[in-house]
Amino acid sequence: MLAEIISVVAAVGVTGLATSVRVVRQYERGLVFRFGRVRPAVREPGLTLLLPGADRLQKVNMQIITLPVPAQEGITRDNVTVRVDAVVYFKVIDPVVAAVNVQDYRFAVGQVAQTSLRSIIGKSDLDDLLSNRERLNQGLELMIDSPALDWGVHIDRVEIKDVALPESMKRSMSRQAEAERERRARVISADGELQASHKLSEAAGIMADTPAALQLRLLETVVQVAAEKNSTLVLPFPVELLRFLERQTTQPEKSAERQVNGQAPAPRQPEESAPG
Repeated sequence: MLAEIISVVAAVGVTGLATSVRVVRQYERGLVFRFGRVRPAVREPGLTLLLPGADRLQKVNMQIITLPVPAQEGITRDNVTVRVDAVVYFKVIDPVVAAVNVQDYRFAVGQVAQTSLRSIIGKSDLDDLLSNRERLNQGLELMIDSPALDWGVHIDRVEIKDVALPESMKRSMSRQAEAERERRARVISADGELQASHKLSEAAGIMADTPAALQLRLLETVVQVAAEKNSTLVLPFPVELLRFLERQTTQPEKSAERQVNGQAPAPRQPEESAPG
């Protein structure tokens, strides 16, 4: 009879000990509620003892939590409709405040992140959303972190993931980029033509001082054309001969014009005989 009583007491003790011992993991902290009131001492990782029937243990995760923010649609300051989504990284720094002051800190952080993202969209231009995300991320982090401190939560960082634009805006931006590239190409081409004209002007001045340079340039051009093995035939023609033919063609035209106008032709100058 005594042995049975001892065995029953031992079984009850083992059961009570099993129900009063809890394990807190390394990345967690334990909060003890004794008769509904939270104990100020936070239980560290390891084994922790509870009073059976009086204490209740609540574990709080202290790891960094990744919370995706659903895409929010808004109108930017320059009246462009966009959809922006983001991701928030945060962690609990005060488990007592996170468990007591807010019912669900994950849900609360998610809601304030959505409203803050909408506010950022309305205060920013489209160019800022596309090219100046670092500053927007910092502003969004400050907007979320301000109320989160009262919940025992610290916002580690906030990143804007994607900015979705309407198809009409994408086409307009594509045309704008194409026009900008075409403008740059024309400016570069015009600049090259200007520099080439300066060089050609200097070359023309040098060739005017040395007529033989013009002949050498003509021969070089003939060599370049002949090296291409095409059907083009190039005949070098002296410039002096062209000028002589031009003078011979101009003189009969002037004589005929004088005859039509009733003027006597100009007397021909006698040619000087060469000395014998």
